[in-house]
Amino acid sequence: MIDALQLVSVIAILGASLLAAGYFAPFVKKVYTRSPSRLDRFLDPIENALYRVTGTDPDHGMGWKEYLFAGLLVNLVQMAIAFFILVDQGSLPLNPQGFRGLSWDLALNTVVSFATNTNLQHYAGEQSLSYLSQMTAIQFLQFTSAATGISMGVAMVRGFVVGSKNLGNFYVDFVRSLTRLLIPLCFVAALVLVWLGVPQTLSGYTPVTTVEGLPQTILVGPVASLVAIMQLGTNGGGYYGANAAYPFMNPNPASDIFEIGLMLFLPTTLIFVFGELLGKRREARPILIAAYLLFVIDLVIAFIPTTPLGAGIETRIGGFFSALWTVVTTAVTTGSVNTSLSAMHPLVIVSAFMGMLIQATPGGKGVGLMYMIMYIVITVFIVGLMSGRTPEYLGIKITGRDVKLVMVAFLIHPIIILLPTVTAYAAGWAAAIGVGSDSIGFTQVLYEFTTSAANNGSDFLGTSANTLAFNLSTAAVIFAGRYAPIGILLALGGSMMGRKRAETVGLKTGGLTFSLVLVGSILIVVLLTFFPFLALGPILSYFQGHVNGFG
Repeated sequence: MIDALQLVSVIAILGASLLAAGYFAPFVKKVYTRSPSRLDRFLDPIENALYRVTGTDPDHGMGWKEYLFAGLLVNLVQMAIAFFILVDQGSLPLNPQGFRGLSWDLALNTVVSFATNTNLQHYAGEQSLSYLSQMTAIQFLQFTSAATGISMGVAMVRGFVVGSKNLGNFYVDFVRSLTRLLIPLCFVAALVLVWLGVPQTLSGYTPVTTVEGLPQTILVGPVASLVAIMQLGTNGGGYYGANAAYPFMNPNPASDIFEIGLMLFLPTTLIFVFGELLGKRREARPILIAAYLLFVIDLVIAFIPTTPLGAGIETRIGGFFSALWTVVTTAVTTGSVNTSLSAMHPLVIVSAFMGMLIQATPGGKGVGLMYMIMYIVITVFIVGLMSGRTPEYLGIKITGRDVKLVMVAFLIHPIIILLPTVTAYAAGWAAAIGVGSDSIGFTQVLYEFTTSAANNGSDFLGTSANTLAFNLSTAAVIFAGRYAPIGILLALGGSMMGRKRAETVGLKTGGLTFSLVLVGSILIVVLLTFFPFLALGPILSYFQGHVNGFG
């Protein structure tokens, strides 16, 4: 349980995130409606030059198929560039440690993971990647994957806006996401991180002699710039194998709180932007309430145990902030960690699973909003069946095709999680790396594929999963977990354009009552789908702990 001071800390962090997001949302709306801005005179020439070089017509509107194809094409090209950088890094500059190139399967897993905003790491960055690879492959993909997610989320919302004739232009949204949001925000965040003690240098690793007279190597590099986009873009992939548990990535409690705030900022902002784009700010309220109510439920689960952590905690961070970070990083699908997941109480792991399985608490920037709209469509359909009314949302009639689309989008997740988990045991992949079939081992394997499907990236297995089987299977799950739901939900947004809207709205979706019904619907469909598997993993571990006298 948490004490009064810790409760105040949670309220302060969440309150600050909500205030900052609400204040920033009108500016983000201007970015995606291409409204006049004071930044135009500086950025318009740069953006227009990019459009000319790439042959892009910024005024060309796209349907959902063209928008999806453009995003997928851009991401595949970026993956190819990053892949060759990683496999050839041994012959490229900015490699003072002389690291060799990655194996093809590890490089493939890495580029798919980072290009999809997952950032699952089967390697330790400080032992495997050159400075060039960290900056031009890893950080590059962290920026572009974040821009892709935001663009896709905004495009889907456009389908629900009155008078929309298209979903926008992916190339324009992508560029403006980078030039007007991610790069400026990350520049400021990196400066703050440097001020808080995070290193930013291109000097090589520094050998020193400790006070005991023993040699030690100080592992530095361009860390602050990576941490900024890693947290702000809800990426999660760290410079070091220990991620934010490493002192140079997260040196003190102040940096810990700042990085938690960075993770929450954009996903929360985009919920406000939803209301701004619709021209009905009240419609953002039920999404915001539902997302944060689910988040609070996760927090309550995580803080039920009196000792949420065991051996492996970073003492400079403490148990409370380690558990809070774990809930936040899975709620917004970031995946960074500030302590070992193996040190967590099973109920904290249950909370982490809930964030990844729901993906809308509030979820990753852009994609989390898409999932919440998916749940809203499911909810209004259920309410319509129960009340005998025609299901509708924002005055738009929800058709049978819409319900089929959202159900397919939802069912993709359990399929690509559960089938590979079973296969990992049946084919001997888990046994080959020393993972058992008890509740702890099952939790680790289930978590590996859940974090891949949810594009989260936190994991138990780490470098031990650097095998051909796990590299290829998780890459396939990551790819499907990213693009299949996005494509289906873009199709849903595209189908909403031009539909006749009811003059009087039958189901009011802007109030607290709908938020509570939405939360109930989400919990029911998610728990009905995944509870048996959670019961075999972290829930069983929890009860086994009680039987053995701890927990």
